[in-house]
Parts: sequence; structure tokens; C-alpha cells
Amino acid sequence: MRIILASQSPRRRELLERMGLSQFEIIPAQGEERAAPGLAPARLVEELSRQKAAEIAQTHADALIIAADTVVSVDDRVLGKPHSRQEAADMLALLSGREHVVYSGLTVWYQGRSMTRHEATTVRFRPLSADDIAHYVATGEPMDKAGAYGIQGYGCTLVEGISGDYYNVVGLPVCLLARILSGFGVDPLAMAAQKEL
Repeated sequence: MRIILASQSPRRRELLERMGLSQFEIIPAQGEERAAPGLAPARLVEELSRQKAAEIAQTHADALIIAADTVVSVDDRVLGKPHSRQEAADMLALLSGREHVVYSGLTVWYQGRSMTRHEATTVRFRPLSADDIAHYVATGEPMDKAGAYGIQGYGCTLVEGISGDYYNVVGLPVCLLARILSGFGVDPLAMAAQKEL
């Protein structure tokens, strides 16, 4: 079965490989996803992942497509990727010393059939000083991450604790994805075991 990851995220690629899916193509969606204003974060990430999968399905109808979208939510505000260092610093100041929720939407699309779900993980930041924020922004890491941090990188020093799926915070809730894939006849563990034979 041909499998496409509709994302150029190196983190999502690595997590798919870690799940046991070693044979897949990377074809990121190019369109500008749009969602109705005011959608709750869970519905927002589901809709955006669905649009990404649908775009790739238009030209690769024979493939099983995996698409995802991740946002951070705090105070009913959705934080995507920062567009500037100042915006990154502002996001980090907003998250300092409090809890926020990371939402990821997942869509798997195969031969005209699709399934879309989401995962939510609560993350608690330690209080951050102005220097903490300035130093972290200076690493450049916040610039391509929802909420302006990466838990798997230097951002691990900002996180006091999490409740839920760690991999969801990285950008791909692998346990949820494995359950969705099983509905399409794909078993990552069986694929990993076969590779070891």
C-alpha cells in the first residue's frame, strides 16, 4: 500500500518511522487551509487536517494519506506558528507559569473514505523570566512551532509537566494514529515486526 504523509514536518516524519511505517512518501499540502472563524480548537485542527488530506487525495487517489494539524490554545485563544521573533516572545510570555492545551487533528484518507479525529494534551510551563524568553527565542527553535516552543528540543526546559499524550505535543499523536490506521487495515506494529524478520 502506498502511504503519503501530507506534511513536511521532520518531527512527523520521524514519529511515523518510530511507529514502524518506514515506507512512505512526503507530499506536503500546498494550499492555504481555511476554517470558519470561531471554531473551537478541536474542530479547527480536525477541519485543517481534513483539508490537507483532501488536497493530496485529488492527485494521489490510490494512496493512503495521513494529514495532521497542531495548535496551542490558552484563554480561548489559538496560537499557531509565530510570524516574528516578537510574536514568539509574546506567545511564550502568555504561556509562562500556566497551563495550556495542545490540540492535534488527524485525518487518514484512503480510496474515498476518510476518518478524522483529534487529541488534546494539557501542558504546564514553569514561570519564565524575560531572559528565559529572550534566550529561547534566540535559539531560533520557536519559529516553526505552534505556540512558539518544541517540547522535544530546547523547549523541554520550559515544561513542568504534561497530562496526556507527549507525542501529541511534538505534533503527531501516534497512539491515536495507530488506532485510526487499524480501521484501514494498516498495523504499524506488524509492519515493524515484518521488517525485523
